[in-house]
Amino acid sequence: MWQGIIPAVTTKFTEDGDLDHAEMERCFAYQMESGCHGLVACGTLGEGNMLTHEERLSVLRLCKQATGNRPALLTISEAGTREACELAGQAASAGADGVMIVPSPIYHTNRQETIANLRAIAQAADLPVMIYSNRVGYRVDVTPDMMEELADDQRFVAIKESSDDIRRATEIFNRLGDRYAVFTGVDNLAFEALTAGAVGWIAGLVVAFPKETVAIYELIRQQRYKEALDIYRWFRPLLDLDVSTFLVQQIKLAEVIEIGSNDRVRLPRMPLTGEHRKKVEEIVEAAIASRPPLPHF
Repeated sequence: MWQGIIPAVTTKFTEDGDLDHAEMERCFAYQMESGCHGLVACGTLGEGNMLTHEERLSVLRLCKQATGNRPALLTISEAGTREACELAGQAASAGADGVMIVPSPIYHTNRQETIANLRAIAQAADLPVMIYSNRVGYRVDVTPDMMEELADDQRFVAIKESSDDIRRATEIFNRLGDRYAVFTGVDNLAFEALTAGAVGWIAGLVVAFPKETVAIYELIRQQRYKEALDIYRWFRPLLDLDVSTFLVQQIKLAEVIEIGSNDRVRLPRMPLTGEHRKKVEEIVEAAIASRPPLPHF
């Protein structure tokens, strides 16, 4: 039911640290105008765990305003199942088209606990669910056999596959066929995942470079692999910025340079400074200077 390029959008803040609604409206609209297929609010890149529930719902509403009849999802990433279920129910009331669930990011659940956690949140939301499987970032691996066990609940419709192992996508397909819509969640494995059968990309650098991101997806869909690969190879130094402890600050700095946004973050994060900032600026500026023309598709 879901496919394509779905940005994991950044959350924008004012100088006082409040939500910057106007800047998010501008940035979210730009994503959709550039051909994206939906938006995900308040994930890792969106600093969701630094926001109150009400703030997350506010960002979700802005996403839904931008997506129109395309999906707007809220990320559910709570330490406790009770709190996750509460937020999931609120997301449904606020107009979410679905939720993306991260198993508990604080207590690292075992198999039984992970499955019970996911089932409870899905029931509370009663919306289509994307399972976020990220054993690298969150240390809980939702494995293909767990996906098979969850497949009896039709609310589980998609997987954000972020294991950092490109073989995992094929393992899911071999075991479960097309039961789930498989999305890649690792920017610098996107070409590999999409050509292996993933139907979409929950993307990060897309927030600064949406047209290039959409072009890669659309060209692969049309089996124009060489053209897509040329763009992807140009894009790789930028995409590598997504795979870092500092992905939020790095991608927000890319937004500063490319689309004139800001890189304000919520404490304890702080904007990049010194040599780290200079290095990221050099990567982004070099990419902009060598940007390839995009083919028609």
